[in-house]
Parts: sequence; structure tokens; C-alpha cells
Amino acid sequence: MSPRHLLDVTDLTTDEVVAVLDLARRAPSDLGRPLDGRGVALIFEKPSTRTRHSAEIAVVQLGGHPVYTRGEEIGIDTREPAEDVVRILGGYHAMIASRVFDHHVLERMAAVADVPVVNLLSDRGHPCQALADLLTMRRSLGELAGVTVAWVGDFNNVARSLSLGATLLGMKVRLGCPPGYGPTDADLDRLRGLGGEPFVAQRPEEAVEGATAVHTDVWASMGQEGEAAERRQAFEGFTVDDRLMARAAPQAIFMHCLPVHRGEEVTAAVVDGPQSRAIVQAHNRLHSFRGLLAWLIEKADR
Repeated sequence: MSPRHLLDVTDLTTDEVVAVLDLARRAPSDLGRPLDGRGVALIFEKPSTRTRHSAEIAVVQLGGHPVYTRGEEIGIDTREPAEDVVRILGGYHAMIASRVFDHHVLERMAAVADVPVVNLLSDRGHPCQALADLLTMRRSLGELAGVTVAWVGDFNNVARSLSLGATLLGMKVRLGCPPGYGPTDADLDRLRGLGGEPFVAQRPEEAVEGATAVHTDVWASMGQEGEAAERRQAFEGFTVDDRLMARAAPQAIFMHCLPVHRGEEVTAAVVDGPQSRAIVQAHNRLHSFRGLLAWLIEKADR
């Protein structure tokens, strides 16, 4: 029987997302030690603070041993192909989690893996971040079906996974993106295929209007530094500030996956203010990843 992988948040059904979030809310001691005596391979082609620390501690809390390896140490498709890397590591570890530049590498890994493969970030999506975002909103707002979530800025990998995960849980998705930086027709078709009715605007005020959760991210992500000046011009007027948050629902929360560039995509007053959940959101990366690990290992051990 093939293992369950998480390359995209839509690799989970609605009920499975809820099950993972329910596990994430449980104390580590309540989950036992399903990884006792076993390792989890953590491959990082791209560096990270939150992803590395949350993944390593989650593995430890479940009784396992995380092995962090930088991309250049393994050399996927330079020293040896991704398929060989996975076949070897699968003999050492209970799970392989990887943060990569190219999503296709993860697909190749999963195609030959005998253990679960988890996407810690790719150019296509960031499902582990989406699970933490959903957990944060659920803890702050209660049940999420019918709740409106707004994204302001570039429809990047984080926005894509958040939109898909939110739609799976019955949330209403509103997207405010500058021309040329919004969702593709294929993105919108995926959301509609999940039963969503995404609202897309080129003015952030329209997207945020009445929203209960407002999300944003940096304007130039890792690897896009050369586009920073061009993007600052394109994203003028898309800074989430007090004026923009006033358009949201009175009880609205603000979220950011971090790191943050105060004064660009969001003002310090908002990200450090009472509506912000950015730090709690970062802490929930640990809890959501622990819940995901526990769920995947339970499936693999059946």
C-alpha cells in the first residue's frame, strides 16, 4: 500500500484537514511517541527559521530524531538524482520532508518513496504554512465555514495553499492582487472545483471589505530579490495599514507568515498591534506540523 504524501494541501480531504487540526490542538504527551526510535529526514534546499525549528521540535516531541541536511550536502540532481536520494533515505527514516525550489522534484520523490514525503515549501505551494494558518484562524475565530478570508498582495505559493485550504474548510476567499500578480485561470478553476467562489480584485480595499481574517506576505519572496524595486512600484497602495484594516470586520485578525518587512507590505502598527496573530501563527507552525506528522505516521503504520 502506497504511503500518504503531503505535496499540496489538497492531498487531504476536508475531513482529513480537520483531523490534522484536531491533533494539532492536543498536547504532545497525548499523542504518545509514534516516532520512537525512528528518524525523519529534513532536506533544505532553501533556508528557513520557522520551518526548520518547528519541524525539528515536532519530530522530537513525537519521540523521533530529526536529521537536517542542506541542499548542497545532498546535491539533488547534481550529485545524484532525486529518486536515488529518496530510495536511500527511505531505508533510514520514517518520513522525508523537503524544502525545494522546484515542485517537480517533490513529485519525483513521492513517485518512488516507500515512506511519506512532505512539502516544506516549493515554488508551487506551502501546505504546512496553510495548516498553521488554518489552525490559527480556527483558534481565534472558531469554526471557519462561512468565514471570509482576504489575501492582499502577490498570489504566491503561500497564497495558493492558503486559498485552497480555506476553500476546503468552506471559507469565503477574497484576493486583492496588483495586475499581473494575481491568480491564474488554472488557480481559480482549482478553487471552483473545490466548491469555492473566489472573489478577485485589483484594489486591496475591495478584497478586505468585511473580511474576518486579512493575510499578506512580502512583496519579493526568496529568490525574487532582483525584482524588488519593480515589485515595490507594482504593489504601491497594497500596504496593509490601519486604514485598510478598518475596511475589514470589526473583529478581524491580521496574519503574516513572516519574515516581515515593516513599512512595505504591512505597517508596524498593524503587524505589532492587537489585531495581529503573526507571532501566534508562527508558533502554530510547530503544533500543526506535529499534528500532521502524527496523522501521517498513523496512516503509514497501519
